[in-house]
Amino acid sequence: MKKVPLGKTGYQVAPVAYAGIVSMNEQQADSDRYVSQAVEAGVNYFDVAPSYGNAELILGKSLRPYRKDVYLACKTTNRKAVDAEKDFYKSLKRLHTDWFDVYQLHSLTTPEDVETAFGPGGAMDMVVKFRRQGLVRKVGFSAHSERAALEALKRYDFDTVMFPVNWMLHKGQGIGSALVELKREKGFGLLGIKSIVERAWLSDQERRQSIWPKSWCKPLDKEDGNARLAAMRYALHLGVDILVPPGNWECQSFMLSHYEQAFLASYAPEDEKLLNARYEAVKDHPFFDKDTGDLPAR
Repeated sequence: MKKVPLGKTGYQVAPVAYAGIVSMNEQQADSDRYVSQAVEAGVNYFDVAPSYGNAELILGKSLRPYRKDVYLACKTTNRKAVDAEKDFYKSLKRLHTDWFDVYQLHSLTTPEDVETAFGPGGAMDMVVKFRRQGLVRKVGFSAHSERAALEALKRYDFDTVMFPVNWMLHKGQGIGSALVELKREKGFGLLGIKSIVERAWLSDQERRQSIWPKSWCKPLDKEDGNARLAAMRYALHLGVDILVPPGNWECQSFMLSHYEQAFLASYAPEDEKLLNARYEAVKDHPFFDKDTGDLPAR
């Protein structure tokens, strides 16, 4: 894979990351195979979190042969430093590493999340301390609420932001517009999640019975490859640096197999026509709330 710059980090990364949830609940041999195939394809950015079940334990073993050659990103959902530090050291151990190339506040959603993380004894105190010590190389966050993301960016000069830059959200609610505009000013690396997702699950049963039970939202169908490519191009057109697939091997392998078609061809009128038709078909289905970043209750 041709490498691309991840914002101002100085990292040259493959345009498709490895989503740690891919390894969650898998047999170790299967995770080893997924990681090996990803590395052979050129993937050099891996993202995981303690909240992804047993993903750290499984992915950590799969990555051991490759650790020095890849960028490893991890996260914490804890907003207080004392709790986040426990996460941090557990993650280091599970992932068999001595440092993180990127460490992120995970899933910033409410104003209270931001206030607590940046307040006295907040998780940002820990992150900044570990950055000074060299245990953290770059600092980022993930969010589903654009309001929370923009507020966090007022308070710290983050290196990366992970956010759902998605055709359906953008067309329907304009979600992502302010963030990508701020990226042009601040230069942070933008990792686009959920680019090939089309809607929320209609029920837990639908999710369990699908081929993507680990995906938080429903991806476009695997048979709908042209729509997936158009959705990837849409996210890149908006300004994403690299794409993070939904957390399953089917979507991961699709992006690995088709990234050239997405990255080498600009978003075109035929892509717009295709996604407009998809939008009309699913626009009344529930998806993220613009202000809170929450999925609808089911």
